[in-house]
Amino acid sequence: MPDKRLRVPGEWNASQRHGHAGFGRAEIAIGGGRIGSARIDNSATLWSGALRMVTPEEHRRMADCEDTLWHYAALHGNVRRALLRCGLPADAVVLDAGCGTGGLLRRLRHWWPQAHLAGVEFSAFAVGLARVRTDCPVDEGSVLALMYPDASFDAITCVDVVYQFQDPAVAYREFARCLRPGGVVVVNEPAHRWLFSYHDVSVGGRHRFGRRQLMGLLRAAGLEPVYSTYWNFLPLPLVWARRKLLPAPKGSDVGEYPWWVAGPMRAMMALERVWLDLGGRFPCGVSVLVAARKPLVSPAAR
Repeated sequence: MPDKRLRVPGEWNASQRHGHAGFGRAEIAIGGGRIGSARIDNSATLWSGALRMVTPEEHRRMADCEDTLWHYAALHGNVRRALLRCGLPADAVVLDAGCGTGGLLRRLRHWWPQAHLAGVEFSAFAVGLARVRTDCPVDEGSVLALMYPDASFDAITCVDVVYQFQDPAVAYREFARCLRPGGVVVVNEPAHRWLFSYHDVSVGGRHRFGRRQLMGLLRAAGLEPVYSTYWNFLPLPLVWARRKLLPAPKGSDVGEYPWWVAGPMRAMMALERVWLDLGGRFPCGVSVLVAARKPLVSPAAR
C-alpha cells in the first residue's frame, strides 16, 4: 500500500544538505543554501503579478472532485494522449509542474506504473493535500524558478497553471531548462480572452490563450510544438452562457454537479475523446492543449 502519511515540507529533499536527492533512475541535484533561497525569493516576486493566489477553499474543492468531475477526467485523458503521441517511455522521469492537489499525478501513476513521478506546487496547503493523496514526492516551490538542475526530466506536464502569471514565458523557459534533450512538455491553459469571467478571478487567473499564441510562447522558450488542439469544444456555448449571461456564483465553477448537468457533460467529453483519438482537432474550445519537444541539439550548437 502507498504511504499516505502527510510528509513534512522538504522531506523528498532530506539529502539536500549533501548536495543531491535520489530520484528513481536519475540523480537530481537540489539547489540549496544561498542559491536556492534566491531562486525562491525571485519566484515570489514574479508570482506577485497574478491577480491573486488560489485559495485553500478552491484547492479543497478541487481535491474533492478531481477523481469524478468530467472536466478533470477529460483533461487528464488529453494529457495522456499527448504523452503517448510523443512516445513517453515506461520508466520516464516526469514532473507535474504546479501539481495542485495531485489529481493528475494519481492518474499518471495508474497509466505509467513504472515511471518516476514527482510534483512541485507553490501552495503549501495544496502540497499537503497532494502528499496525502498520492505516493509521489511533492516539493513546495514555484514553476517560475524550478529547484531542479538542467536536463532533469523526460517530460513535464503543466495544466492550468501558467495563466496565473504576469509573464508566462518565464515558466516555459524553466521547463525548457529542466527538460532533457528530446524531452517533452505538455501544457494546458484556458482558451480565448473573451471567455474571461468570475471563474478566472476565483482561481487566480490572469490570461486566456489562443492556440497560436501558446505555441509561440513555447517556441520562444526553445521548444518545438509537435501537437496542439483546442478542446472542451462541445460545451463552449453553454460555458459562455453560464459565465457571461447568468449571475456569478461565489467562487469558481469547480465542484460536483447534479446528474442532469454531469450526464450530458460526460457524454460531450466522450464524443470529443473519440474525435481526438481518431486524430481530429477542434477549431476552438474552452481549453487549449499543446505538446512541445526540446530539440536534441540546441540552436546555438547547430
